[in-house]
Amino acid sequence: MWILLLVTALGSLARFAFLLYDTDWMGREVYGGAVGEKLYDAGVHEGSLGLMLNSAAVGVMSLAVIFRVRDVRGGNWIWGGSNIFLAVCLAMTVWISKAAESTRRRGEVGPNGGVKAAAITLLAVLGFPEAISFTIPYALAATYSTTAGLGQGLSMGVLNMAVVIPQLLVSLTSGPWDELFGGGNLPSFVVGAIAALISGVFALTLLPSPRPGDAQVKIAVSASH
Repeated sequence: MWILLLVTALGSLARFAFLLYDTDWMGREVYGGAVGEKLYDAGVHEGSLGLMLNSAAVGVMSLAVIFRVRDVRGGNWIWGGSNIFLAVCLAMTVWISKAAESTRRRGEVGPNGGVKAAAITLLAVLGFPEAISFTIPYALAATYSTTAGLGQGLSMGVLNMAVVIPQLLVSLTSGPWDELFGGGNLPSFVVGAIAALISGVFALTLLPSPRPGDAQVKIAVSASH
């Protein structure tokens, strides 16, 4: 359970480092606007479209996880792989931002079609690791606690703390951290990428996969989300 809490906390730190500022990233870094400008508003609008596609991806992936990991055996491998995928996606924000900056240096207003498509696609595919973070950690917590004869309710409550505390930490520190490096969102995204990578490695190497003899708990989407 301690390893599960650690993996959850690091993964939550990575997700919220992006989720809290994704539309601001679209308006500021991708579109090159400032708050209150039409260009910034256009970026936020496109970011909202990406988040709509993100929600669709969450729904599809949630159904796929239920059919793929019936009794959560191997769930730690899927979770670890999704966190590494999240790390790659967060690292891609740097490339997309630099590509958008390059187009602005050539005198273009706003991102070109390729940069815009890459940013919206990134927002959409981030729904896949998000769906896994809404399902597998809770199923694993229920399985571990049931197998050990512990209460599932208490385990879920403690696991939710491993989600909420990183969110609070990101909210309090990302602003000053970004300001330290010039005021953009990328420094927090890079920290999130590193946290996601460490979380994925820990899930693959340290988190035990439930065995056939363990209590079987069906995967269910967390009510907290």
